Amino acid sequence: MSKVNILKLLTKKQQQEKFAVVTCYDASFARLVEKAGIDAILVGDSLGMVLQGRDSTLPVTIDDMAYHTRCVARGCQQPLIISDMPFGSYNSPQQCADNAATLMRAGAHMVKIEGCLLYTSPSPRDGLLSR
Repeated sequence: MSKVNILKLLTKKQQQEKFAVVTCYDASFARLVEKAGIDAILVGDSLGMVLQGRDSTLPVTIDDMAYHTRCVARGCQQPLIISDMPFGSYNSPQQCADNAATLMRAGAHMVKIEGCLLYTSPSPRDGLLSR
């Protein structure tokens, strides 16, 4: 399997091929996910509940996300790595850009932001992962 990027996923979508995304939080599982041929890994803020034993994802910090993104990135070479922006880490466009850059430096190839219509604009790529 060659390195997965957004253009490879777009091609699969255009050809009506399915692709798999799995949530992962550490290097060991990232290696297993890669060996299974999974296209993309989501480092989800759900780690707050799954790994940290919290009642919700709200207390998860950008530092938590960066740490686990680094762990996943060390464990695999091929899958696209997507990192969640945790709650409260994008209260302004500048904070959003700074924290997204933190996750990208940690090894994310893409950053997922939820409920942030205030900072988005229509793009030809909007339909990539929807539908």
